[in-house]
Amino acid sequence: MEKFKKAIKMAEYKLLLPSMGEGVMEATIISWLFNEGDFIKEDESVVEIATDKVDSDVPTPVSGKIIKILKQKDEVAKIGEAIAILETESTSQDSVPTESKSYEEVKDQIVQPEPEVMKTLEQPLSNYSNISSASQSSDLYLSPLVKSIVQEEKITDSELKSIKGSGLEGRITKEDILGFVKNRGSKSESSSVGAFENSRVAESKSFIEDGNNSSNPPTLQPSNSKSLQINEGDEIIQMDRVRKIIADAMVNSKHTSPHVTSFIEADVTNVVEWRNRNKNAYQKRDGEKLTFMPIFVRAVVKAIQDFPMINVSVDGDKIIKKKNINIGMATALPDGNLIVPVIKNADQLSLSGLAKAINDLAYRARNKKLTPADTQGATYTISNVGTFGNLMGTPIIPQPQVAILAVGAIVKKPAVIETEFGDVIAIRQKMFMSHSYDHRVVDGSLGGMFLKHVNDYLENWDLNTEI
Repeated sequence: MEKFKKAIKMAEYKLLLPSMGEGVMEATIISWLFNEGDFIKEDESVVEIATDKVDSDVPTPVSGKIIKILKQKDEVAKIGEAIAILETESTSQDSVPTESKSYEEVKDQIVQPEPEVMKTLEQPLSNYSNISSASQSSDLYLSPLVKSIVQEEKITDSELKSIKGSGLEGRITKEDILGFVKNRGSKSESSSVGAFENSRVAESKSFIEDGNNSSNPPTLQPSNSKSLQINEGDEIIQMDRVRKIIADAMVNSKHTSPHVTSFIEADVTNVVEWRNRNKNAYQKRDGEKLTFMPIFVRAVVKAIQDFPMINVSVDGDKIIKKKNINIGMATALPDGNLIVPVIKNADQLSLSGLAKAINDLAYRARNKKLTPADTQGATYTISNVGTFGNLMGTPIIPQPQVAILAVGAIVKKPAVIETEFGDVIAIRQKMFMSHSYDHRVVDGSLGGMFLKHVNDYLENWDLNTEI
């Protein structure tokens, strides 16, 4: 027994921030669930974090006592970086203190962005005329956003080398470059912000589908902030983290894609009647509600199969045609913000499978239980503005997708119906649909025909469809 006791030694274990999914390179610490000195069990959640996608928690792979918290609340940690040190038991006299691998050792295991995004991220510095040949041949890594600011601000190679990067492996971040420009005094702060605004196009490839380069949302500076008049009694409300991300994504999309929107009014009488016939039996059988969204998704999937060039992304002068059909589902949150969980491989799911996937994602979105993977990879998005009683809307395309559909409220209306005995007026269930698309790659004919096919699938919905 005494020999066994001697064999038990204490060892230090570095708790690393694990990979959070495709394209996510860092996260912000929201709160620690334990304090220094607390004992935690294996697989127990120890810290809550936030990425530009979702909030989630990090479990510990080992049991032990927290002896040091390395990253405090609101601090940013890189993937593979140590966020805490645990004291664990080692059962061998000859054992080496247990320690997680360094970032260098695990970086090959981190999920990387898709090839088309990597092409953007790995563009040579020679594409930017204001960077010298010495920089082009160096190992210096600059994100597309930083490169754009370097080009806009005419930062020289010697100046670039003088900037101490605070990012992963000493990389120069957006905050580093903007801080340098501000202190440099060559241009006003407003021009630095202008450079940031104009460079959002370069960053858009990695936003929403493939992850932003930074989990910290950019600071949005309105161009008229100096002239904006604030009167007595006006209330100033600071944007929260999610609202900043949404705001930046919307501006980014408008900078990137020339938006065109087509409209159509669909007769969804068959859809409404079919749902009324089946919703009670479905809820009794599966314990879940049967909404209209699975039907809308089914119609969109069929239309994408008819027109696969809607299911694409743009990379410079190249069009990336997507193999998978992953449908994003814009979901309003209780706090007023918006998130877009993704139904992966929607074309491979039955109607019942779509209903279950949609209900699950909606529930977890509203209860903050989504994982980063749940919000990545969308190739086409649907927004149900009818939920709020709106008849139609002009939705903004989530980059790097090229189209989005908004479905409005279903309303009873008198309509002219053609019958074999002549035209008659009848009460029908009508719904407007709005289809916004990127006019760089989707012309009016393609955008319009796609919308018409979605309409036809809904209007001709088979009342005998099984679920």
